[in-house]
This record gives sequence, C-alpha cells and structure tokens, in this order.
Amino acid sequence: MRAMLCTEFNGTDGLQLGEIDEPVPEAGEILVDVHAASVSFMDYLMVSGGYQMRPDLPYVPGTDGAGVVAAVGDKVTKFKKGDRVTCSDWYGAFAERMTSKEWKAVKIPDGVDFAPASTMLHNYNTAYYALVQRAALQKDETLLVTGATGGVGLAVVDVGRKLGAKVIAAVGGPEKASFVTEYGADEAIDYRNEDLRERVKALTGGAGVDVCFENVGGATFQTMGRLMNWGGRLMPVGFASGAIPELPMNLPLLKSYSIVGVNTGLWTQRFPDEARRVNEIVMAWLAEGEVRPYIDRVLPLENAAEAMQAIADRTVRGRIVLQVR
Repeated sequence: MRAMLCTEFNGTDGLQLGEIDEPVPEAGEILVDVHAASVSFMDYLMVSGGYQMRPDLPYVPGTDGAGVVAAVGDKVTKFKKGDRVTCSDWYGAFAERMTSKEWKAVKIPDGVDFAPASTMLHNYNTAYYALVQRAALQKDETLLVTGATGGVGLAVVDVGRKLGAKVIAAVGGPEKASFVTEYGADEAIDYRNEDLRERVKALTGGAGVDVCFENVGGATFQTMGRLMNWGGRLMPVGFASGAIPELPMNLPLLKSYSIVGVNTGLWTQRFPDEARRVNEIVMAWLAEGEVRPYIDRVLPLENAAEAMQAIADRTVRGRIVLQVR
C-alpha cells in the first residue's frame, strides 16, 4: 500500500512516498481505510527527532486519520467492517491503511465529512480536557489562548466560545489577529507588535485572566504568570518557542492561582474510557454545528512534506488535511 515514510529524523528532508505491507490489527484494534489525515506540529517534531518518542525507522508519520473500518481484531466490540470512523495513534495515519486501538476511535456522525472529522480528536479532545476537566472554565470567565491560530489553539478558542467565556487570542502578526477575531475570539493581541502585559491589563480592567491556555512557553509563560486573576488557572500545555520556562512561586501564592498541567496524550492512555467519552462528546458537537474546525487547505498524500514545512514556518491556520484516497 502507499504510505509516506520517514526514513531519517531530518525534518521534511527525511520524507518519501513509498510502498509498505498492510498493517494487521491485533486484539483490541481496528484496521481503517484512511481517506483523510490531519497534519500537526507533533508530526513535524517527530520526523525532526525533536519529540520524546522516536519510532524505529522507517516509520509512517501521522497521528489522526478518518476513513472506513476494513477489518477488526479479536475482542473488538464497538466497531464493524464498513463503519465510518476517525481514529488516532502515535503514528501511522499517512498511509492508505492504519491500525488504531478501539478506544482511540469514534464513529463519524452522519453528514460529517472525513476531512473535518480527521482534525477532531487531537485538537478538540485537548481543548475539552484542558478547559472542562482541568480548568473547569465557567461562563463569562476570561480565557486567554497563546498560539491561538494553530490547530490546538484554534480549537481552544472554539470550545471557549462555545462554553461562554470571553476569549482573548494571543497571536504573532496582524493578519493572524484579524483572522482569529473573525473566527470567534472576542479580542486579539498581536504580541509581535503590542505589549502583551499592557494589553491584557487593558482588556481585563487590570484584574488579569481567569484561565490561560499557554502553549508557547519561554518569556510568554513568564509574562502570563504575572497576569493571572485571583483564583485563576495557568495551564502549561507546550513549549513551541523551544524554551521551558521557570516561574517564581510567589506569583501564584499572591493571587491564589493554580498551575494546572495539561498532558492529553498520557491522560488518554491512563483513562481510556474517559478519553473515549470526550471523543464522542466533541464529535456530537461537530455534527450539531456547535464547533467548527478550521481547515487551512487539503493536499494530496504525496504533499505531506509541504504540509509539514508550512507548519514549521508558522503559516498554517487550524489544520492541513491530507487526502489519502
């Protein structure tokens, strides 16, 4: 079968289209004919050797795919051949067929296309876990999202809007600021050209934000550590800047705010039943039109390197989707 292969941990230069044997589903797994696969920053990090996991080479990148169940392994009870599903794994989606654990898959509701379905599990599962289960975000609270035009960031903006929060999107560049307010954020801060600290103070009347979804790290996290409201929740999610920050502990002490870690990948592994329930919730939201994942562009499978390079260059809004079939 056709597959995009990572032959060396050298970024997009290590990718090439090739032919591999079809995977075989083990007990508790399903085999999926992949129609669409979304491309994430995690995919780029992994092929670059910058992720904590390094699969044996060559391997097939891609965490999230959507398609039709082709076969099921022993002990699978929730799916049958012919079911339309979206599913995830650490890698394997950039191929004509992939396997997935049964608990990492969910049926695609009627009327939902493969492309948007392929973007849901990583992005919206993370957004739900962070905002609902970790931060307990309440209606009318102020939510600030850094890196807000990326796949996960935009999903957090979308879910925050749905939950009734006042959403402030922090982005790099005036074009991104215009885009994210059109998408649904109440306010946008261009931290390349505006003072993040002064703008947050102005937008919150000096009180600070109630919840911060922070996936940039470095100086941005340290600045937000000084901009939290009383009883707020500051969530370190990722370090896209490449710098892991430190924070003086007198800051959360002074305003009784919490540092709330968000590690969706390990949460899904430790609590698979909860993760599957969240997947079903966000897919129902999609079917009902309550959330609207943004697809930047759809490219053929052979253009996976182009997709990853665009992510590396920070030119992608939402997700790029590969059309596999």
